[in-house]
Amino acid sequence: MLVRECCDVPAEQVSEGITIRWVIGRPEGAPNFAMRLIEFEPGAVFAQHQHPYEHEIWVLEGEGIAEGVGVQVPMRPGAALYVPPGEPHGYRNVGQGPLRFICVIPHTS
Repeated sequence: MLVRECCDVPAEQVSEGITIRWVIGRPEGAPNFAMRLIEFEPGAVFAQHQHPYEHEIWVLEGEGIAEGVGVQVPMRPGAALYVPPGEPHGYRNVGQGPLRFICVIPHTS
């Protein structure tokens, strides 16, 4: 069993105001999935994009909007989201504080 403190994992800049921490993945011995902690500063936006794989999100802190094709879904603490493979999606922080969520994805290769 592995236990890690998320704050011990270095944050990588994704784009302006957005960081990612690769908390658990292949380097830690996880053969199927990667767990990431993603943090948005107030006002930060990650434009719509898509992947050939699913991902699951659990919101820890803050207020955001998940945007899909013709739909906007609120992101609040305790909310869980499922994004199917190939579905366009994006995120934005609409709150006054940080938006933090866990995002789990399968290894793609």
